[in-house]
Amino acid sequence: MSSPLKVWFERDGHLLRLRLDRPKANILDAAMVGAIEHALGQHGTVAGLRGILIDSAGTHFSFGASIEEHLPDRCAAMLAGFHRLILQILASPIPVLVAIRGQCLGGGLELASAGHLLFAGRDAKFGQPEIQIGVFAPAASCLLPERIGLAAAEDLLLSGRSIGAEEAFRIGLMTEVADDPESAALGYFDRHLAPKSAASLRFATRVARHGTIERISAKLAAIEKIYLAELMATRDATEGLTAFIEKRPASWKDR
Repeated sequence: MSSPLKVWFERDGHLLRLRLDRPKANILDAAMVGAIEHALGQHGTVAGLRGILIDSAGTHFSFGASIEEHLPDRCAAMLAGFHRLILQILASPIPVLVAIRGQCLGGGLELASAGHLLFAGRDAKFGQPEIQIGVFAPAASCLLPERIGLAAAEDLLLSGRSIGAEEAFRIGLMTEVADDPESAALGYFDRHLAPKSAASLRFATRVARHGTIERISAKLAAIEKIYLAELMATRDATEGLTAFIEKRPASWKDR
């Protein structure tokens, strides 16, 4: 099976490119998460690196994590791997740019929100729909309040609604909205990151999130325990996931 992730360098080796490459959904299953984690670990500390750009093949950035891997017998391993990747991106000393087209949902938005600079296509849609299938989004519950404030985060987390690129920009989720988000991200890199000292950029990137990383890491560990020990013990969480897989309406029992 071919790799779900394309990896290459450009801009004279100063920019690492990572492209989710299983369209149309670019599902963040264990294979995709492992490939991203490996690429960042292998290439993310190369001397002279000034940026990492994550984008996607196909029409959509990502529909999110694998629903099958959310089921009770698999969710502990899924959360452990995915949250390790989120913290790896969050703590990257190299600026992580994310270019987003189409749907960016669930784990896809969590992955993007861990980055530093987000560039949205005008057609992009963002949302945390987990509540609609009886669960919640652990990483987004930590990342979104830090990124866009508690009120806006609670709106997305509790409603499960999707928002467009302009609203995402207005609430501070996006750095820029453009016709071509990949070109916008590359333009930002060329103007603002490429001319800088790679060593100095690492310090600036690190200290900008000083305290934030520690806060999110501790909160995420606590929330992961709630997800596994409490949420997944409820009847409705399993019902919602199963109903989604079976393509039928969920029957809630409120327990």
